[in-house]
Amino acid sequence: MSTQVAQTQKISVTEKIGYGLGDTAANLVWRTMMVFLPIFYTDVFGLSAAAVGTLLLVCRYWDGITDYIMGLIADRTRTRWGRFRPWVLWTALPFGVMTVLTFTTPDLDYSSKLIYAYATYSGLILVYTANNIPYSALTGVISADPAERTSLSSYRFIFAFLGGLITQGFNIYLVAFFGGGNDIKGYRLTMTLFAALSVVLFVITFLTTRERVQPAVSENSSILEDSKDLIRNRPWLMLFGIGILWVTFTTLKQGVTLFYFKYFLNDMSLAPPFMILGLLAAMAGAALTRPLTDRFGKKSAMIYCLAVAVVSSALLFLARPTDVAIIFALSTITELATGPVITLFFAMLADAADYSEWKTSRRATGLVFSAGTLSMKFGTGVAGALTGWLLMLFGYTANVAQTAQALFGIRLLISVFPAVAALLLIIVVRFYPLDEAHLREIEQDLAERRRGIVGAGA
Repeated sequence: MSTQVAQTQKISVTEKIGYGLGDTAANLVWRTMMVFLPIFYTDVFGLSAAAVGTLLLVCRYWDGITDYIMGLIADRTRTRWGRFRPWVLWTALPFGVMTVLTFTTPDLDYSSKLIYAYATYSGLILVYTANNIPYSALTGVISADPAERTSLSSYRFIFAFLGGLITQGFNIYLVAFFGGGNDIKGYRLTMTLFAALSVVLFVITFLTTRERVQPAVSENSSILEDSKDLIRNRPWLMLFGIGILWVTFTTLKQGVTLFYFKYFLNDMSLAPPFMILGLLAAMAGAALTRPLTDRFGKKSAMIYCLAVAVVSSALLFLARPTDVAIIFALSTITELATGPVITLFFAMLADAADYSEWKTSRRATGLVFSAGTLSMKFGTGVAGALTGWLLMLFGYTANVAQTAQALFGIRLLISVFPAVAALLLIIVVRFYPLDEAHLREIEQDLAERRRGIVGAGA
């Protein structure tokens, strides 16, 4: 049945904060998985680096398939609370439970441990998908105004970085505090605390947000029609490539950070302030997204930010263990420059959903966002696998002094390889087809359709 959209465009600060807290909750776990999971699996859980690389790749590619399925399910969900908000509530408790299980180390033989790791990690990312796909899609339905959605996305990622700030700033200390020298116990209790906080924050997000944008046309489209619309959506295809390269860039850097401080700088105490400073810079970058897009537009702003990141990331390779101030400065510049990139990526996914509706008179917001996050999961899998496999290739052995070759590999993984990914990302972004004028045209046309001024045809 055709429905009319509520034409409220402005979003209150309270709702923006409530929405952002959902990504604080998610990033208490997501950032832990990106930064701490590789070294947890190798140095605490007891798996080999190669096994960890394969696990991350296999599970992430399976996760990508479930992303697509979840997008289809979310678009077809009908409740009095909307399509996407209920999933944030329904998955909150399972999310917390699977987080604790993933960071629990059972007393098993190696093969059984590996099976347990596959089962719990797969379960966690499955629940994460069921939570995060609908949560991300909310960006496209809270407001129809592209500028407001960019602002909403800025709030989201400021609070996402806050979640990262908490886990990356306090994880090491909390593991030591709760474990008293027993990292197995320390990780389990630390992640229990983060899981409980995540559940509470997800409930707050559900209570403070509203879905306002509804398609103006009948929604009897089939899964096949929605899938064809997606493949024909050129902006989304470009964003798919952008998502893969973006997460490859960030995961390579973050996945090897603790290895870098533990074995290259020989001072793990520097890792928390390093990560905190980087996240504060990323938060500042996210806050600057709206002014940057007002000045340059989304596409150009993203390219300029990535160019800075390429240079600062590559220069990190030249730093010596004694160049602590330079290492901190270069990382801060990189994070400041890339703070707007992820913010713009999700704002552009909302634009791609509008484009699809504008072209086809069918809207599949959940599918567009799920397919966008699918690309990010693929990127995480690729980067996670590369981290594990390259560590093995360069001769990494857990909990011993590393060879010069292993240290060389760690340095490449945190600097040069991410810089290459960011350079490829710039090339892809240059071909992104939606500029600000085109977006305004799409917004006006869709607003008229939803008011019933024009017909439903493209």
